[in-house]
Amino acid sequence: MTQKTTEQNAATLSSTGGRPLHRRPQKVGLVISNKMDKTIVVAVERLKMHPLYKKTYRQTKHFYAHDENNICQIGDIVRIEECRPLSKLKRWRLIEVIKRGSGVVPVEQVLGQEITSELERVQRGAGQEALGGQNEQQAEEGAE
Repeated sequence: MTQKTTEQNAATLSSTGGRPLHRRPQKVGLVISNKMDKTIVVAVERLKMHPLYKKTYRQTKHFYAHDENNICQIGDIVRIEECRPLSKLKRWRLIEVIKRGSGVVPVEQVLGQEITSELERVQRGAGQEALGGQNEQQAEEGAE
């Protein structure tokens, strides 16, 4: 009986490339950052039910994953797998890119506050020009 079990284990190890059959946890999520070298941040969203009110709500969690070839872009949907600790926060590795995103980051996200501050500055400048033009007209009328 033990010999039969040993033969089955040997067969499964040879068919899986020498790795045991136990699977590690995998998650599917959206890449939200790839600014680090060989590291991506993946947002995994899941539905949970409130224990008292029985209403479902979304819970998002961020995972740092190892991307050896830097192939992921923002907006990609990827599958990650748990692995040994690679750094302080990185405990996952990229398995596959399921769906490519557009790779285009929204302008508001990239520029953030710069756009609003620039718009405010332009609006203030336009407002001052309008006031300045009125003051010049009043000065000309007073000179006549």
